[in-house]
Amino acid sequence: MRIVFAASECVPYAKTGGLADILGALPAAVAGLGHQVTMYLPLYRQVQKHLQSTRRRVAIQSLTIPFQNYSRFVTVVDGGVHDGVQYNFIDCPELFDRESLYGTAAGGYTDNAERYGLFCRAVLESTKQLGVPDIFHVHDWQAAMLPVMLRTIYYFDPLLRHVPTVLTIHNAGYQGLFASSTIPLLQLGWDTFTMEKLEYWGQVNFLKGGIVYADTITTVSPRYAEEIQTPEYGNGLDDMLRKRSADLHGILDGVDYKHWDPATDSRIAAHYTPERLDGKAICRKDLLHAFSLDHCPAGTPVLGIVSRAATQKGFDLIAAIADQLAAQDIFLVVLAQGEPYYEGLFRSIAERHPKKIAVKIAYDETLAHKIEAGADIFLMPSRYEPCGLNQIYSLKYGTVPVVRATGGLDNTIEDYDEAAGTGTGFKFYGLNAQELWVAIERALKLFRDKPAWQKLMRNGMAKNFSWHGPATEYVRLYEETARRIS
Repeated sequence: MRIVFAASECVPYAKTGGLADILGALPAAVAGLGHQVTMYLPLYRQVQKHLQSTRRRVAIQSLTIPFQNYSRFVTVVDGGVHDGVQYNFIDCPELFDRESLYGTAAGGYTDNAERYGLFCRAVLESTKQLGVPDIFHVHDWQAAMLPVMLRTIYYFDPLLRHVPTVLTIHNAGYQGLFASSTIPLLQLGWDTFTMEKLEYWGQVNFLKGGIVYADTITTVSPRYAEEIQTPEYGNGLDDMLRKRSADLHGILDGVDYKHWDPATDSRIAAHYTPERLDGKAICRKDLLHAFSLDHCPAGTPVLGIVSRAATQKGFDLIAAIADQLAAQDIFLVVLAQGEPYYEGLFRSIAERHPKKIAVKIAYDETLAHKIEAGADIFLMPSRYEPCGLNQIYSLKYGTVPVVRATGGLDNTIEDYDEAAGTGTGFKFYGLNAQELWVAIERALKLFRDKPAWQKLMRNGMAKNFSWHGPATEYVRLYEETARRIS
């Protein structure tokens, strides 16, 4: 099959979170199954930095993208073929040549509707010249207008009208809400601005539009597919998702073990395997040095967090037990960046307990690898977690996860059974600090039993969440969607 992916970020070119990791791996995995794959991304400033060392190759010199009262002109840059995937970049400097991808600390860019509306339409126009696919696979709200445009503006286009679409929802909490004036701006008809289509409390909702118009909808874990059909997790879209439940599928994300494997990871101080765990102690020492916690005794467990600093991540639960944690024989290292409130919360905790808790407010890929390799226990007390990748990385690195049983965390972590010696981590269910505390206490108790702890580590390290299985599921879904629409 010929498959076009459209997304707003993708490693190694542009990243703010896990979406980029997934789009850096899934297209290559699909290509590895023998399919022809093209990936479209905006040409952000971040992308330009990656392309500086290569000669700029133009795939399409100029595309005209019309808006309500004006047009913009786009160049499509050929990024070459990598891991079997053709990369094309939508170049519109006045919209994408900016310091950040989506906005500043003050909020999202005020023209994001125009930016990602243009991106979606430019992808459609590009494929008419560079190759119409058998299916479009679009990701999150930033690309969700592509199926909307395909079934409205392009309805009578003989090249595109029969091409099916798959929309993947990576996080239903981010929807792309804009003023009603977005409808004429993007040249959509007012008939799309209804409760059954794009209208959401007087605004245009990009993600809702994708849910309405896409032929198939997926999300990133089976549990999250169930959760987003409930008022608690659907973020106002649960009714629409229940209506599309027959077309909604939960496919668990994979991880890229080429970059996340302690046996080969170039970012960590020493390599190790389930059979030879000695290198983990060296990684632990290196991690503590990076956080200026060299005084941590050898037998004291190190707890780690790598995350966006966001309400979603349940860090209010960490704050509620921070003093209890600091009173224990433990050390906590945190790498986070995001919402100012939670950045400040972490700073205040570290200031109260500078000898036990260390925090770095930053995005640092190397330090993230060091935490996965050097910590003993990894904390993810998320309010909701569509899939989550860090708990899967933690398993591979023998860093035992303590997680709230929601979304992909529930699908990927098996609760430890003391009697049987089975499981891969520790789960808690309620959204309260006491249950988190009990789960951490269970982990700390087992940590003192070294043979049992190492068995638990090896249980996790033996798990395989590679992309081969999910990619195979997606291809099956592409073929099923194409048959249904043809």
